[in-house]
Amino acid sequence: MAVLALLIGIAAPQALKYLGRAKTDAARVQIDALATNLDLFRLDVGRYPAQAEGLQALISPPQGVDLWAGPYVTKPRSLIDPWGRNYVYRSPGQHGEYDLFTLGSDGAEGGDGEATDIKSWE
Repeated sequence: MAVLALLIGIAAPQALKYLGRAKTDAARVQIDALATNLDLFRLDVGRYPAQAEGLQALISPPQGVDLWAGPYVTKPRSLIDPWGRNYVYRSPGQHGEYDLFTLGSDGAEGGDGEATDIKSWE
């Protein structure tokens, strides 16, 4: 029993570290995919979604947009980061035409490791 407890004590922190890194990597991939979908929206509509339209404009056509050829994202779950929060979208952005990011596991700006912010402009 003591040997099993020792093995769990050694393996559990390592497994949690890998899980955290996997979520961070998944967020990077999702942000890249959303950025590509935003570019497709822009090619069709002639602009990025307005702030009020948000990322929902990738799933269903905003009012008054005739050239929308989506859906650009088929699963609403794609708009949610690995920690269960909506990706943040700002248009116009402070770092480009739009900003797309997640605040990581802690939901606060800054941070290291799993808590690091993952941004479309870096």
